[in-house]
Amino acid sequence: MLRPGGAEEAAQLPPRRVSAPVPESAPRSTAPDGSRASARLSLACLLLLLLLLTLPARVDTSWWYIGALGARVICDNIPGLVSRQRQLCQRYPDIMRSVGEGAREWIRECQHQFRHHRWNCTTLDRDHTVFGRVMLRSSREAAFVYAISSAGVVHAITRACSQGELSVCSCDPYTRGRHHDQRGDFDWGGCSDNIHYGVRFAKAFVDAKEKRLKDARALMNLHNNRCGRTAVRRFLKLECKCHGVSGSCTLRTCWRALSDFRRTGDYLRRRYDGAVQVTATQDGANFTAARQGYRRATRTDLVYFDNSPDYCVLDKAAGSLGTAGRVCSKTSKGTDGCEIMCCGRGYDTTRVTRVTQCECKFHWCCAVRCKECRNTVDVHTCKAPKKAEWLDQT
Repeated sequence: MLRPGGAEEAAQLPPRRVSAPVPESAPRSTAPDGSRASARLSLACLLLLLLLLTLPARVDTSWWYIGALGARVICDNIPGLVSRQRQLCQRYPDIMRSVGEGAREWIRECQHQFRHHRWNCTTLDRDHTVFGRVMLRSSREAAFVYAISSAGVVHAITRACSQGELSVCSCDPYTRGRHHDQRGDFDWGGCSDNIHYGVRFAKAFVDAKEKRLKDARALMNLHNNRCGRTAVRRFLKLECKCHGVSGSCTLRTCWRALSDFRRTGDYLRRRYDGAVQVTATQDGANFTAARQGYRRATRTDLVYFDNSPDYCVLDKAAGSLGTAGRVCSKTSKGTDGCEIMCCGRGYDTTRVTRVTQCECKFHWCCAVRCKECRNTVDVHTCKAPKKAEWLDQT
């Protein structure tokens, strides 16, 4: 396979011309030299075009694929890792299992947050890029994915530390002594979740590729990675146990604990809605507003460069899977409504009978018995686009 840019370099090389000697008796062509040169140029252009069309598009692989490997994490076989990530993988194989669990968790959360949207965080089976070409565009969807993926790694490693699953970390060693809050003084105790280690390892592992590239897109990814890490820290909660006569809470022992990852997902979803479109400064070290009058991005804002496609139809170049066949709500006026979800193409209605358990009763001892209830409902799915319209996008 030609390396990226190989086809263009080949086209710039002058064609090597090898001519056989023409015998004296052989008839010479009467066509002008200009016509023959033009024909050769046209043939060369056609061959180059065919070559470019057959070359696969370059889509970078990612550490995200670790989530698809499960317990079979073998560092040398994970595509897309840069040297620093591979070193960390080989040195901390137990942490890589936590990274894989975190990857599966944040992908599920991404799909939950966008379940009612045209782009619904769909992953591609047996694809090392996980999401395909959609991540090539520096869109707000890419911003969200980078943020929540970084958050997922922090959450998974922090939880594994506190549960004693990792040999290199345990409870937070910094929460010791006495402290106070609005309710008064308390003693640090128990096992506080070690967010410091989770953030530190996630930063070293997740950011390694972007720090190596050092371009505008890498700057965008690093910013959104940081937003994801700080989002997990934002939702640490204080849990306490009371001591004293009849639980009077004269003494309290408290520790810090992770909140459910859903809170982080909800927060980053709101950040997605308010994401700021930016451009990189000339020195490539910071961002500026994409247009005059736009507000500047803060450290907690997700940032993006490019507008998103509408995701209405299958578009291989943009990585859009389209909304044909997606379930929609006939009555909703939101993004899950058929009018928005189906992009005005209309929808098909199918009557479906669903069987569920109902009227469950507890019988002594010890069983729960339920009846089967049948419920007939109408399911609405988006129509496929007309053939001509679909061909325009592929």
